[in-house]
Amino acid sequence: MHIQDVLPRDAIPSIDDPSFGTAYIGDGDDDVIVVEDDPPRAYPVRILSYHEIVNDVLESERHPIAVTWCPICASAVVYDRTVDGQVLTFGTSGKLADDALVMYDRETGSEWKQPLGKAISGPLEGQELTAIPASMLSWDRFRTEYPDGIVLQPVHGEENDPQGRSPRAVYDMTRYDQYDTAPEFGLRAMRGEGRERSWDREDIGAKTVVLGIVCGGDAVAYPVPRVQEEGGLVSDSVGDRDVIVVSSGSDIHAFENPGYEFELRNGTLYGDGASWEVTTGRSSDGRTLSRIPARRLYAFAWQDDHGRENFYGLD
Repeated sequence: MHIQDVLPRDAIPSIDDPSFGTAYIGDGDDDVIVVEDDPPRAYPVRILSYHEIVNDVLESERHPIAVTWCPICASAVVYDRTVDGQVLTFGTSGKLADDALVMYDRETGSEWKQPLGKAISGPLEGQELTAIPASMLSWDRFRTEYPDGIVLQPVHGEENDPQGRSPRAVYDMTRYDQYDTAPEFGLRAMRGEGRERSWDREDIGAKTVVLGIVCGGDAVAYPVPRVQEEGGLVSDSVGDRDVIVVSSGSDIHAFENPGYEFELRNGTLYGDGASWEVTTGRSSDGRTLSRIPARRLYAFAWQDDHGRENFYGLD
């Protein structure tokens, strides 16, 4: 694991007192991380790219969570903030491990690799955070699927900005969009300084989006293109869990399979005498599939943590 100091601690400020509303500052095709609370919550990547961590508490169960995002790895993971009965509060350490965000907790000073969810130094070294179910959708899709949903509000802009800029101008995505479309990856590529890291595979691109599932000591990443090659639906098992992985457009979702034979037709799942929504897992007869805790990230970041072999459908 290669660790480098990049910025001072908390130079990228986490959001520790989040507020929510119904209006969003960005575009309809912006990605949002979705946590199904009551009401459901959307955390826009546009805002997360500037803060990387939101320390939040879900209202339904007073459940402390950390919504985390690494722009370099396109790594979206939501974690339970409770470890051995202690609630942790996370900030950005200013370090990168294999080009991935390193978080730290303010209670013990331990440092955690974000895509892995594991403490790599400090008193809690070796401990692992528990990932909780979440998904990534476009803002328009979120508003359609969750009409009662609320969205994280910007921290900066207008009266909170020295230049009086609007929140949309403060949370500009130009450089992040440029990185996403560039063939290079890693810190130097994010900074526009050219190629630093190399990629020696031809079966998958370094910045292919995958959905990674870790269960019972097993780890499998499902590349979006590979799932789509199989008609948008894959039935598989990871550890002791039977799962279905569904991809519609650029979205990818994983649910626990209750033992049904599913098929995907025209963007809708069918199984056990009902139709099921791909994005939410809700059925036409009132049932809901259980979403699998997963990590959505670039292939290179998954390979850094889990090796070359743990990709579905690849040699």
